[in-house]
Amino acid sequence: MLEVNNLTKIYDGGVQALHNVSFSVPRGQFLAVIGLSGSGKSTLLRCINRLIEPTAGTITWKGVDITNASEEEMRQIRRKIGMIFQHFNLVNRSSVLTNVLAGRLGYVNPAYSLINRFPEKDIQKAMLELERVGIADKAKNRADELSGGQQQRVGIARAMMQDPEMVLADEPVASLDPVLAHSIMQYLQKINEDYGATVLCSLHFLDLVHRYADRVIALNAGELVFDGLPGEIDDTKFKEIYGRDAERVG
Repeated sequence: MLEVNNLTKIYDGGVQALHNVSFSVPRGQFLAVIGLSGSGKSTLLRCINRLIEPTAGTITWKGVDITNASEEEMRQIRRKIGMIFQHFNLVNRSSVLTNVLAGRLGYVNPAYSLINRFPEKDIQKAMLELERVGIADKAKNRADELSGGQQQRVGIARAMMQDPEMVLADEPVASLDPVLAHSIMQYLQKINEDYGATVLCSLHFLDLVHRYADRVIALNAGELVFDGLPGEIDDTKFKEIYGRDAERVG
């Protein structure tokens, strides 16, 4: 169970990205986070694993207060929280296999990780995860030799190296065409259904929300303006989320 209570984030300069956002997510749910660009979606996800420090409020996961956890406690917490990024966040000059193995950095001796030495069992697991996303044949390629869709699959394989109990996907398909977007969403759905991982995924397109999410929350100017089922977003609610002049497509 993830509980977010009165979460607020104010950046330097007084820009308020989140204002008193509260919601809870039961284990195993696929939660979509929607809203315009700048509504606070990325800030919310990054506050959950403290890539961004919240200004106020609390985040509790499995009974542990993440917001007050020490650096060492956060290292332990992050072991079980996978992160998938919009722009992949890969080391371009490193091999695909090395990028995937980075998902085990929270588990190995830091001295070994500095020289890219990993146990054989981790290398075998990395190859298995690459097979699951269909690009085991690219293991020795440099990351920047891959297409965008392939790079995002590397990002998913890296996240799965953590054996995550929760996955935070920050607009993982925003830079992909519709066909590739569905393939990536299907991998996230598989992680959710087959492995029981809780998934929080920020998305722009409502068709993806309707197809893959169990539930949706919406942000507008950093405030929570909707929490319910995807099918409950009618024209009125759509305009509350995206603005009076927004038009639905399809």
